[in-house]
Amino acid sequence: MSRYVFTSESVTEGHPDKICDQISDAILDALIAQDPSSRVACETVVNTGLCLITGEVTSTAKVDFIHLVRGVIHDIGYRDARAGGFDSTSCSVLVALDQQSPDIAQGVNQAEDHSTDDPLNKVGAGDQGIMFGYACDETPELMPLPISLAHRLARQLAAVRKDGTLDYLLPDGKTQVSVIYENEKPIAIDTILISTQHTSEIEGISDEEGIKNRIAKDLWDNVVAPATADLELRPNLKTTRFLVNPTGKFVVGGPQGDAGLTGRKIIVDTYGGYARHGGGAFSGKDPTKVDRSAAYAARFVAKSLVSAGLAKRAEVQLSYAIGVAKPVSVLVESFGTGKLSNEDLTALVHKHFDLRPAAIIKEFNLRELPKERGGRFYRDTAAYGHFGRPDLNLPWEDVSKKAASIRLTE
Repeated sequence: MSRYVFTSESVTEGHPDKICDQISDAILDALIAQDPSSRVACETVVNTGLCLITGEVTSTAKVDFIHLVRGVIHDIGYRDARAGGFDSTSCSVLVALDQQSPDIAQGVNQAEDHSTDDPLNKVGAGDQGIMFGYACDETPELMPLPISLAHRLARQLAAVRKDGTLDYLLPDGKTQVSVIYENEKPIAIDTILISTQHTSEIEGISDEEGIKNRIAKDLWDNVVAPATADLELRPNLKTTRFLVNPTGKFVVGGPQGDAGLTGRKIIVDTYGGYARHGGGAFSGKDPTKVDRSAAYAARFVAKSLVSAGLAKRAEVQLSYAIGVAKPVSVLVESFGTGKLSNEDLTALVHKHFDLRPAAIIKEFNLRELPKERGGRFYRDTAAYGHFGRPDLNLPWEDVSKKAASIRLTE
């Protein structure tokens, strides 16, 4: 019998790195809304009183970047003196964007393997690299339980801050969940850790211990309990260790407490460390960048295989060469849970999935922003994970048709 504890973390939208991801993706949304063929690789840096956007952009769109950046910061919650050191109205916003390298554009515009008349074969990958996708049957959304729970807690932590339920909370925060596994199955929630920024006083309580105890009770009642109420495997105070702000207080936070940078939370964005990661970040990159679009496709493939009942766990690796349309390699690993061999599952992927960049963009409609989202699409993925999002209708998560077609043919 194997028994172990696995831990994953999430962060709130007010975490410095996540501020940067959201700003980079808001810029991407704004550019694609006006010019769907925009090429974007936007990086953001934040520190006390400062936001810098840099990188490469080629687009016909006209965007007021400074106004856009301030709006994102305001929406997140950095809008008054309580958060300290970072305010949407007073922070400096610096813009240092260049055009995309013509050497990169050349390979994307005209793929090296473009010899056929198929238009989907004419767009090359925007960079070389490796991408991983993963799915498992631990949760309804086919995600690992630790990262699923960590995201639930982080979303609820933000919700009770924004709706005023816990009005002393400030935007920065982190969650962490440790799950006990036995024979590869989750059996209990061992530890929950929540670190959340807060005001220096709470309804007249100013001593550190009193504030910590008050926050702990409030978070259990208003964050942990409601966020896990619908689960069969739920935490309880008798068996689950519950840690809140272990240093004692968390008043100085956000960019005042720590500088932030786009792409520094890639494990939070994906599977919480439960699966391998190719190293490429997502936010601020247009869909010709396979770091993003092919990672979405790899998740789509893995989730389709698990949803079709061909494996209980599936990890898919893709690799690309810059300027080449077809993947250099495709590999499926089912960890001994597959109904077919890994070799046969890989052959099935080659048969049923078109993994060229242009085909991925077309499959998920990645150049068109859904009208019902009010101009927001990529920005909505930039906090609380890009996969297994029950709160978002993401095209790479809808595998019902693809899973059904695989069942019919195999």
